Parts: sequence; structure tokens; C-alpha cells
Amino acid sequence: QVQLVESGGGLVQAGGSLRLSCAASGRVFSINAMGWHRQAPGKQRELVATITSGGSTTYADSVKGRFTISRDNAKKTAYLQMDSPKPEDTAVYYCNGGGRYLTATGWKPFDSWGQGTQVTVSS
Repeated sequence: QVQLVESGGGLVQAGGSLRLSCAASGRVFSINAMGWHRQAPGKQRELVATITSGGSTTYADSVKGRFTISRDNAKKTAYLQMDSPKPEDTAVYYCNGGGRYLTATGWKPFDSWGQGTQVTVSS
């Protein structure tokens, strides 16, 4: 199987910056779109940003102009650069990605989620 592991979360002051990473491990052949989602206490999980294998990106209106999603295909890693975060960005951030991986019987599709990383923005 393919595991996605997030890192880089923590406490940051409003107006500061933070970079999250999401690394895929396992016998990955290809990764298609990757995305960052977040879930604040008492709220539903929401999509923050996505990036295709070719580098096309989309963003939630609430983070446009402040967050930047990127990826390094060679490292099988996606990033979320959070600039000028606000207290309302406080949430657990999850990475999601899908693609193909190698099994004993051939390539199979995967759609994996990371375990989440806490981001807390202080005012």
C-alpha cells in the first residue's frame, strides 16, 4: 500500500509562515492529483488546495493569495506553503493523493490519506 505522511505542523503567529509537507512511501509508480484538506473543531473537512501531476493548481477562496501548493514528483512529496496565516486557519491539515502502486500481481490504483498534522495560528 501507499502511505502519506504529513509533517511541518505546529504553532505559528498570525502573519507568519509555515510549510507543510506530505511524503508518499511505498512502491509508488505514479501519483496523480494531490490535495490538502483541513478540519477545524466542530466543522466539516474542507478542501484547501489541489495540484495535478502537471502542476495545475486550485485553491479555496479563503486561502487564495496566501497559501501555495507545490510538489516534487521525484521526491513524491507535496507541500503547502502557508503565508500570512490567520487564526481561522487553525485546523488539522490532511494530505490526500491517488495514483498507482506495484503489488505482487501488478500495478493497482491507490487513494490514500495522511494521518493529519495540527496547525494552530495564534492572534
